[in-house]
Amino acid sequence: MYLLGGLDHQILTRGATDSPVCYLSWCDKWWMLAAASFWDTMVATFVRFGLLAQTLILLPTAIHGEPYNTFDGVGFPACNAVAKVWRPSTVDEMVSIVKNASASNIHVRASGNGHMWYDTMCSDDPNTQIIKTDAVNKISNLTLTNGAGSVIVEAGVTFPQAAEWLHARGASLTYTLVNWNISIGGAVAMGAHRSSLKEESQVSAAALSMDIINGKGELVHVTKDNSDTWLAATTSLGLLGVIARVEIAVVNDFKVYANQTIVDEDDVLNGDLFAEISPYVTANYWWWPGQKKFHKRMYNPVPIETNGNAFQSTFSLTDFEAGVAKPLLESGQNLSSSNFFAETIFYGLWSSPNFHNKQTDTAILFWPTYGWAYDVLIGGLYPNTKTEWDHDMHGMTLELAVPIPQATALLKRVRQKFDEAWDSGHGVTTTYRSGINIKFGKPFDSFLGQTNQRNSDGADWSKGAMMFDFPSYRPNAGDHHRYNEQWYLDLAKTLIDEFPVRPHWTKNTRSVFTQSVKNLNPDSLARFKAVRKVFDPQGTYRSIVGEILGLYA
Repeated sequence: MYLLGGLDHQILTRGATDSPVCYLSWCDKWWMLAAASFWDTMVATFVRFGLLAQTLILLPTAIHGEPYNTFDGVGFPACNAVAKVWRPSTVDEMVSIVKNASASNIHVRASGNGHMWYDTMCSDDPNTQIIKTDAVNKISNLTLTNGAGSVIVEAGVTFPQAAEWLHARGASLTYTLVNWNISIGGAVAMGAHRSSLKEESQVSAAALSMDIINGKGELVHVTKDNSDTWLAATTSLGLLGVIARVEIAVVNDFKVYANQTIVDEDDVLNGDLFAEISPYVTANYWWWPGQKKFHKRMYNPVPIETNGNAFQSTFSLTDFEAGVAKPLLESGQNLSSSNFFAETIFYGLWSSPNFHNKQTDTAILFWPTYGWAYDVLIGGLYPNTKTEWDHDMHGMTLELAVPIPQATALLKRVRQKFDEAWDSGHGVTTTYRSGINIKFGKPFDSFLGQTNQRNSDGADWSKGAMMFDFPSYRPNAGDHHRYNEQWYLDLAKTLIDEFPVRPHWTKNTRSVFTQSVKNLNPDSLARFKAVRKVFDPQGTYRSIVGEILGLYA
């Protein structure tokens, strides 16, 4: 597939479904000429004779009603059916795509790396078009004075891309970080967050301004303030438009340590979570209910001269590791004992550092570890390894935020549900390599953010939120149901009905979103809806989540 603009000829990876360029007035004619070798010759000819003009656009990959998948790949749709997938490389090309779609009343959704779990990205309109933003990835305008500044990143820039670019220039992102395979624009749109009660943890908190392509294909610049526009834009769910650029805060590059301890379950369930977590720039727990233990992970800054090149990985698997883990987890679809055995193994492995020396790729064996901020806080993949999903190992998840004063009560209720399953003879435990992730978020004001203090139920969100993030292995066989599948569904309903929980916008099913609406502030929804109507009066960026929230009525 080729992307052409002006006289530039940028070759992208050719895939089985990739398409040639399309000249606007000749589209129907050239589309019929599908042979890749023909297009290779034609592109070279047009470039040589300077016939490429501003009328050139990228012809989208032809999908015609096929799913658009999450990062998990085939069989894991983010959208159940879409018509086209565009892969532009400039903001101007994205603007052009939206203008054309809007004029034809076609729905559009933006996607970076598809970092989500369920079919909630689009509406169910099979004519929807996807703008894949990963090739729109310029970084520019770094300013850094007295240890603080900003940088502008385009829609598809991922966290490791930004981190490497900034590190080479003596700068770093702050603590508003999330997983390595997520675009910064997508993280801002979906309200993604790290885990901290001391520092700002939602990615949007570091945003200083944005350029958003509204539903008419107009580029709108918004700047950080207390307006309803900004409160909507900082967790927009992509419903205001494509976030084309973000100006994001940066600081001088710095180093941190990571340390981990083992804590008895009773000490967490009966403890003061705010006191335990707030001393650290970032911290979280991993819960192992079958072991009745937690791992407590803590990070804080260290002097820049501190030795250490630690590099974290949560997702790396060798072929051998996957070959051992996968059959065991698959057997857990029908055998509770397999799941508890797997948890015991994972617990033991996770007790050691999930870090390598970045320079030598050797395992670090003892806590604490030290290194550059991004490498320690997030990291990426180790050399010669693949992700879990590349080994055909996939997950399901549930993530709900609860105010800190009710956090231990929620954990105790979950403990009760585990005990009930065990007593029934159908025990359930964690089947994820790092257990159940218990994260935390400092209060951040946005209409749809998980940690805002806007509520109508009297709950106290002033100390922030705890996020109960419960991933589980999804069997490949049969109906893909987990062992005691109904238990998982009942757990979600119990927590939504008994606590004022708010959903994470990429980690929950349609059913969970539908059930959770009652816990969202009606005033926040109404004000968000009003901003959405200004940015996208036709509903060009329509999604199933927007429909569930009543944003189109």
